[in-house]
Amino acid sequence: MLYRRVDVPFELYEINILDASDEELVKISEELGLALNLEEMKKIKEYFAKKGRNPYDIEIQSIAQAWSEHCCYKSSKCYLKQFLFDVDAEYVISAIKEDAGVVEFDEEHAYVVALESHNHPSAIEPYGGAATGIGGILRDVLCMGAQPVALVDPLFFGRPDTPDEVIPRGTKHPLYLLSGVVAGIRDYGNRVGIPTVGGMVFFDDAYLTNCLVNVGCIGIARKDRVIPSKAGGAGDLFVLAGGLTGRDGIHGVTFASAELDEKSEEEARGAVQLGNPIIKEPLIHACLEIVEKGLLTGMKDLGGGGLSCVVGEMSLAAGCGAEVWLEKVPLKEKGMAPWEIWISESQERMMLTVKPQHVDEVLYIFQKWDVPAVVVGRVTDDKILRIYYHGHKIYEMDIEFVVSAVEYCRPYTSKKVEAVDEVREADCEKTLLEMLSHYNVASREWIIRQYDHEVRASTVVKPLQGRPNMEGHGDAAVIRPTESWKGLALTADVNPWMTKIDPYWGTASAFDEMIRNLVAVNATPHSFADCLNFGNPEKPERMGEFVESVKALGWMARNFGLPCVSGNVSFYNETPHASVPPTPTLMGVGVVEDVRKAITVDFKRKGSGIVLVGETAREFGGSLYCAVTGMKSTVVPRTSPERLRKYCDAMLEAFDKFKVLSCHDVAEGGIAVAIAEMCIASGIGCSVSVDTVGVEPYVALFAESNTRWVVEVENPEEFVEFFRENGLKAYHLGYTGGDAFEVEGQFSIAVGELDRAWRNGLTKYTGW
Repeated sequence: MLYRRVDVPFELYEINILDASDEELVKISEELGLALNLEEMKKIKEYFAKKGRNPYDIEIQSIAQAWSEHCCYKSSKCYLKQFLFDVDAEYVISAIKEDAGVVEFDEEHAYVVALESHNHPSAIEPYGGAATGIGGILRDVLCMGAQPVALVDPLFFGRPDTPDEVIPRGTKHPLYLLSGVVAGIRDYGNRVGIPTVGGMVFFDDAYLTNCLVNVGCIGIARKDRVIPSKAGGAGDLFVLAGGLTGRDGIHGVTFASAELDEKSEEEARGAVQLGNPIIKEPLIHACLEIVEKGLLTGMKDLGGGGLSCVVGEMSLAAGCGAEVWLEKVPLKEKGMAPWEIWISESQERMMLTVKPQHVDEVLYIFQKWDVPAVVVGRVTDDKILRIYYHGHKIYEMDIEFVVSAVEYCRPYTSKKVEAVDEVREADCEKTLLEMLSHYNVASREWIIRQYDHEVRASTVVKPLQGRPNMEGHGDAAVIRPTESWKGLALTADVNPWMTKIDPYWGTASAFDEMIRNLVAVNATPHSFADCLNFGNPEKPERMGEFVESVKALGWMARNFGLPCVSGNVSFYNETPHASVPPTPTLMGVGVVEDVRKAITVDFKRKGSGIVLVGETAREFGGSLYCAVTGMKSTVVPRTSPERLRKYCDAMLEAFDKFKVLSCHDVAEGGIAVAIAEMCIASGIGCSVSVDTVGVEPYVALFAESNTRWVVEVENPEEFVEFFRENGLKAYHLGYTGGDAFEVEGQFSIAVGELDRAWRNGLTKYTGW
């Protein structure tokens, strides 16, 4: 008998793993939804054999949560520590080890940054999955003692023009997923009063059966009020505050640590959490009031694994143990088994550790804000976690074994990219219009307008920039988080077409684009967070994609001098139909010394000079040019962190020396799309020549070489000379003016025609 009901007045089972064969161990894992492999089950069996007893169901369920890929990073820690985690900077207060990165902003304040994924839940239930993703990232920032001030949302879906008849069983249409995800982000963010100021939306066939929903948040905190994600010490009491605990979200982390298939929608719907933004706002206010009054010793949100993970992680980080009285946990419904209470991922919950003398005041503050709160346990002076339920001890394990017992350095194979370049000249005018109307370039206004990016009245540079009601996309948003004129710039970047061809150079290009976007608004790059989305790490080729990507990220970050302060790894983004492309989403944070000097993308006036800064090469791998012409290239643009640093320093110095009116980084579609977007946002045309760039005209217009910007400046000749004196490349292309985008010898397209192609590019599929 594998399961024996224990003689107690509630549901509790003993799991007979000591007598179980290998086949039976696998059966136990499958039947209990543990998602543990045979070796991990044998490790648990060995542990309990030494203790001389079998585990209870709550104990083995707890181990499954802690050992899930989502919680313990068992497949990624080895390579992250080897290639990425050694990048540091003196202004970083806390990185990687906490729920969010904490970085010095000014003498009094720090900013707090986090980036996470909510992919599998969003594929099953797009509205709820995306909403709870926003709720979770807000808690990650809040638990450091910070007021959340802005959100970003990088999203990835199958192509919007996918015919219904090719949608696999158990998969929802990309447009259904898009509308549901956007609505979930909109409703949660707007209702809790935090602006969504940036992000990206990318469409590709490879995301058809596994969409990606990444969410980022930045907050602001007083440096002397930053709270650690650990208990203070023995004798502290655990205070659980916020939403009630229910059966929603059970096995959420194990569900997120396995591939999706056609049965997932039916079998895993209960693993999707239910968010409630109405309780989140008072929860934020109450927690921040307690932080301000110095009444707590530690705080952590209940995310993946619920109580199971938060208590163990807070205790172990303090070198302590814990005792929990599970019957004190407020429930949504009667009849929940202890193991369900323990691992539930019900939303809007925070765990605080508080000295006994402060507990009454803490509970009063929560009561004042109408937020449920109760003492559920205490910190002990050993490293053992004990759980009691109505007077019965139902759990006793070493916390170290549960929280940090698994780590793999999985084998990997890195694919060799064969050099292919079949690119040739195409009709430039037709190509540009097709590029502007392409669903990966066209206007996202329908999405952006649904988000309240003005709430809190601190968004200085907005996601849409230019003519009122006719704006274009900006490179980065800028917020003013304090009363000073100092600001923060935010951007989110990755090009999956490039990483699909070459994970190493594609990731390096994503880093380059992140830096370019920050510099374009006159921000000094300061830190970044990553959300690394990949397929099944048990497959060597998928693990190879991950390792190459992390290698590139570490190389760029280390040599540029930019610390990675927070991040997330999301594996198993794969179905029997396809794996997602390597998608290392990056969220960059820059410091703007004076937000009044921030720069936007729209041309400001007629008659000013247009300058291209940077070096152009024949690099079309993963390019928009190849996508719209059907030509093939595997030559993904190269970059150099040292060269990137030189150009960034020179750009920021030039912004101080010269009258720079607008700036736009060069990305998808090359300088042709960049200049067209500057025209669209302003309604001002221009006349340029690309003859001096030193490459064939179509290469100059459409290549996507890294480390380049288009700049509108008052005195272009002096601006170009400044860069050349610094040993860098810059080219005076022409001047603004007129009502058309004219390229000498190539085309002349009215700005109105550019605008129509761009604004209607996505709506022709969605109807929105």
